[in-house]
Amino acid sequence: MSSRPTLAVVGATGAVGTVMLDLLSTRENVWGEIRLIASPRSAGRRLPVRGGETEVTVLSEDAFDGVDVAMFDVPDEVSAAWVPVAAARGAVCVDNSGAFRMDPEVPLVVPEVNPADAARRPKGIIANPNCTTLSLIVAVGALHRAYGLEELIVASYQAASGAGQAGIDTLYGQLDKLAGTRSLGQRAGDLRGTVGDLGPFPAPLALNVVPWAGSLRDEGWTSEELKIRDESRKILGLPSLRVNATCVRVPVVTTHSVAVHARFSRPVGRAGAWDTLRVAPGVVLCDEPSRGEFPTPADVVGTDPTWVGRVRESLDDPNGIEFFVCGDNLRKGAALNTAQIAELVAAELS
Repeated sequence: MSSRPTLAVVGATGAVGTVMLDLLSTRENVWGEIRLIASPRSAGRRLPVRGGETEVTVLSEDAFDGVDVAMFDVPDEVSAAWVPVAAARGAVCVDNSGAFRMDPEVPLVVPEVNPADAARRPKGIIANPNCTTLSLIVAVGALHRAYGLEELIVASYQAASGAGQAGIDTLYGQLDKLAGTRSLGQRAGDLRGTVGDLGPFPAPLALNVVPWAGSLRDEGWTSEELKIRDESRKILGLPSLRVNATCVRVPVVTTHSVAVHARFSRPVGRAGAWDTLRVAPGVVLCDEPSRGEFPTPADVVGTDPTWVGRVRESLDDPNGIEFFVCGDNLRKGAALNTAQIAELVAAELS
């Protein structure tokens, strides 16, 4: 097609949608018309896009007429209902929910890792991985290409915003209630009584860490832990990859961190990992611990790359590497990866 494609952003008024509008306004402009679509309660609002304001329209079948690419950031049940509608109207749908990630006919794409998969979409749908998977997979994918990944053992440190706006509000509310107190040494029951509302978390998050994210699955695993396993396998094309994850919620507003043990088919070494990660697209190597240089959420929030530090050869396994990664879960972990996938499609359609 000769003209630039029309884009629809569904869920434009949410936390990730807000980041998406900023990305659309600051990244290279590959789009023609941009439509903003949301629920009836948000219809009529005007939001800033590309230096102007665009009115939000209500989610409906007609809203997708003439749309070439539709990006969805809405709850799973909304995506499950509306993504097929948009696809049937001719839009290529890039979905940030979990509704289609494990569908064998829907590619799960990270442009730095498996961009070619975006072109194979028999249902007209491309899925965006979970934010925790995205926090680690760009770095892991680069190392896999060089050394052949055999096993992942990870522990995540997930920000409150991973639970949506309710998670952010809950953390700030708990911190407000603890202001002026000395609650760090309180027993869990005392802390629970002080902070009040737990929001989407099963225990107080302020001044605490909670070894639980997601919902209960078989044998004590959580949905978040199984997402890391299943999604890493699909993205890397390694259906039998050994993956074990423990997901922990921490009192950070935005940016997930992950401690990674990765085992490969041959020795890597610290120098080999450094050489790979230094030139990996979408990765920033920040690894000078003697100078206090390693990634933390406070440093990484608001940035696009995956930041990697604390790179070490495993003490008891020459094929193993340990490292620590941080990634903004609202940018690369959600909006940015979605935008990058959509740009792949735009290049194909233009």
